Amino acid sequence: MITASRLVPRSVAAFALSLLLTLGTVGCSTPPAEPYAVATQNDPAFEGAFRHEFADVNGVRMHYVTGGSGSPVVLIHGWPQTWYGWWPVMPALAKHHTVYAIDLPGLGDSTGSPSGYDKATLARYVHTLVVDRLKIRDAAVVGHDFGAAVAFQYASQFPGDTARLGYFDLPLPGPAINAATYRTLSWHIAFHSQRRVPEAVVGDDVREYLALFYPQVSFGGTAFGGTSERSPFTDAEVNEYARTYSRPSVLSGGFELYRALDKDVRDTVAAAPVKVPTLLLTAQGQLDAIRGTVAPRLTDIVQAADVPHAGHWLVEENPQFVTGELERFLNG
Repeated sequence: MITASRLVPRSVAAFALSLLLTLGTVGCSTPPAEPYAVATQNDPAFEGAFRHEFADVNGVRMHYVTGGSGSPVVLIHGWPQTWYGWWPVMPALAKHHTVYAIDLPGLGDSTGSPSGYDKATLARYVHTLVVDRLKIRDAAVVGHDFGAAVAFQYASQFPGDTARLGYFDLPLPGPAINAATYRTLSWHIAFHSQRRVPEAVVGDDVREYLALFYPQVSFGGTAFGGTSERSPFTDAEVNEYARTYSRPSVLSGGFELYRALDKDVRDTVAAAPVKVPTLLLTAQGQLDAIRGTVAPRLTDIVQAADVPHAGHWLVEENPQFVTGELERFLNG
């Protein structure tokens, strides 16, 4: 028989051991990642090579990811993406370049509201970050989608601070295609240009909306006259974009990129031609059409190509080809 006097010490000892194990587990557990770092926290290519940074720029806290060494390369995303849209090419570029992948003001994990979502204004925010905060005056600036228009404005307004320009898959709003015509190019451009309507329709279904949208402008998707419903994005990638665009201010900011088309056209008409060496990449079959909208605003296109088997998502659909073209252009 075990008496009460013998049971108590043994119970106390067991409780003490349990408490120590619990405290030890808590002390050794990894703290949860910041929301902006969740997508990269377990990626060995990111750890030790890249880092998340923030800088205050004219009332906006801008988020960017940087890594590598060598000549600077600034990467600017479009809609509906963030800096993360460049991740498939960043590790390779970082072998010979210092890479800065930026979340545009009001988008991604950048916070605060910029004074405008027209691409000339956004270019000035990016320039202030790059030149005033990062002290870089010889960057190669590469943009995709609306980020290409931002990159164009950057090079036009600040040619002395732009070493090279990468312009990826965007008909340039301007003399060749006015805002009214631009809105007829696709249902989504007209829809996103409406005031308050897209926010009301998309509402809390941001992830579902993005997941349905990405295949449409992929290779063989309905935007290109095909029937494919295949998405080049993984569930994890869609989750990451939905994480940021689910914030109401970011969702509205993304639609403001479209609502600024009228001003974008006027700004392109007034812009100085860009004379720096330029790389032009487009979806398969779209090179001549897009080249027609950028001429004569880009006067030194030294390298141009359709990206084989790629729709609008050049980096995701053919990262090897895009990486090779970028490396050849940047190292040339």
